Amino acid sequence: MTVPGEFVLRRSADVSVDTLVRLVRAYEEGSTGTAACTHEDILLTLSHPHYADNSWCLTGPGDELLAWASLALGGGAAAEAALTVPPGPRSAPAARFLILHLLDRTDALGLAGGTPLGLDVGGILEGDPVLPRVLEETGFVRGATLTQYDVDLSHGAPPAALPPAGHIRPAVPDQDAEVLHGLHLRSRSRVPKTYDPALFRARIRRLGEFSGFALLLEVAGHPAGHVLAHAARDRGRVLEAAVAPALRGIGVGLALVAAALTELRRRGCAQALVAVDTAQLLDPDALRRDLGVRGERAVTYFHREPEL
Repeated sequence: MTVPGEFVLRRSADVSVDTLVRLVRAYEEGSTGTAACTHEDILLTLSHPHYADNSWCLTGPGDELLAWASLALGGGAAAEAALTVPPGPRSAPAARFLILHLLDRTDALGLAGGTPLGLDVGGILEGDPVLPRVLEETGFVRGATLTQYDVDLSHGAPPAALPPAGHIRPAVPDQDAEVLHGLHLRSRSRVPKTYDPALFRARIRRLGEFSGFALLLEVAGHPAGHVLAHAARDRGRVLEAAVAPALRGIGVGLALVAAALTELRRRGCAQALVAVDTAQLLDPDALRRDLGVRGERAVTYFHREPEL
């Protein structure tokens, strides 16, 4: 694919972590008015095993960084992409070029694997004035929406009210990886999932290398749900909360999130972003009330089916 004359396509590995942090924070501020991205968030992204060969930055005149895109395979029917394009005079053509580049790369990976692949593009913030429009113009449709709740931990974390016969313990990556993966796949979350067990196990290990942890909730000795989170200095993130479908509605998810927030506070975090798929919430108002939410933002996935 030919790069338009005003742009230069570069390997993301040739761009500093600090530069990527600034780009993402500029995107967040331009879309929502506030920024939450940390150095550790970017390092966790860079540690993905597919990153080196499937991540690109687009620069303009004067080496100005305009956009960042990356692609990963999770073993399912679609590749998963992240795309960051802060609002600006060149944002629409930059977004359009990188979307087409991601589609070309997805087609090549599907051809190499013998099966056409769809493409999910995530991380699109509510308030983004550019990417939703350009994605829809290039054949994508809106999919799942995550809500990120901003929780203040400076005055204490909410208590974890366990369901009857419930017990929460730290998950051991190698020992519990299969159980965690099963919960991940069975949860009703509509966001793209990691189907490859080896990739999921690697994700749990990477999380532990970047001040992260996994908690497992068992009810009467049976796996009921898990939560994944990591701490970045005074800011934490709850990345995923998965609940076994048969045990929804008894407080498993809320107990897991509360336990993760307690651990983040113990690690020195004063605030946290909690990511929850709105499809899993039976009572969103209860979650907002019990966690002491002070703000929230929506993050949408866009999907395009493969061309057969």
